[in-house]
Amino acid sequence: MSFRIQPTAPARPNRCQLFGPGSNTKLFPKMAASAADVINLDLEDSVAPSDKDTARANIIEALNTIDWGTKYMSVRINGLDTPYWYRDVVDLLEQAGDRIDQIMIPKVGCAADVYAVDALVTAIERAKGRTKPISFEVIIESAAGLAHVEEIAASSPRLQAMSLGAADFAASMGMQTTGIGGTQENYYMLHGDTRHYSDPWHWVQTAIVAACRTHGILPVDGPFGDFSDDEGYIAQAKRSATLGMVGKWAIHPKQIALANEVFTPSAEAVAEAREILAAMETAKANGEGATVYKGRLVDIASIKQAEVIVAQSELIAAN
Repeated sequence: MSFRIQPTAPARPNRCQLFGPGSNTKLFPKMAASAADVINLDLEDSVAPSDKDTARANIIEALNTIDWGTKYMSVRINGLDTPYWYRDVVDLLEQAGDRIDQIMIPKVGCAADVYAVDALVTAIERAKGRTKPISFEVIIESAAGLAHVEEIAASSPRLQAMSLGAADFAASMGMQTTGIGGTQENYYMLHGDTRHYSDPWHWVQTAIVAACRTHGILPVDGPFGDFSDDEGYIAQAKRSATLGMVGKWAIHPKQIALANEVFTPSAEAVAEAREILAAMETAKANGEGATVYKGRLVDIASIKQAEVIVAQSELIAAN
């Protein structure tokens, strides 16, 4: 173990992040009543340039008037390369009250991008006497974002989560695909006459998870574009969960239950984790550093793995 202790990520459920455009107010009550842990009201890609001002006003009104329960409320602002983002931040923090929890910053390519938003947010908080600090979530969706993912993860104490934006990332990398997430038809290996489809997002997800876990940030998988393909969504979500991600975006209401199911440890997994912890307690009481559980070796490292599963389960149950 390094002398520098790996910090823990924020203790809040983040299994599903439900997105909805700020220009479609009819969706807001349905989003508030949904089972998503995080609500992302969008000002960026899902809102046409001509609707930006209206969408911003809609979101401010919704944050002030709708009962969102215990949901973590996030707003995705426009990119720093647009003329909209500064007004997004100013109007949200000056007019939306304390119900807003987080600002999502898209297309972050370096730590300076986060610094710019942080400086503006801090100035507004001080000027307006806001006592509830705003958190950040960033989206890695460019070659630069991946190249600088470590410095981005360390860029601000406000940073609580980091997501993968597969579509823009693919475009930035020049990848030959129009799909948003999931396996790709031409990304395969041959074994005899059988095709084995690999995961083209595995490497960038691993980089995001490593950077996030190093700096105590929640790693989140992004969108899965084909919302008619439940099986494909579940498959990608399971791969992401196995890699260490804590949740996934939902761009359609039907994806909420899928994300919650995958990122909630099963009763069987929790029971096994508790049994492993109990077995190791017995081993320690006997002066042993390892023991055998169901025919396999478990040791101190196994305790850490089991504790992750139990902690996830308890956190979700508490909320």
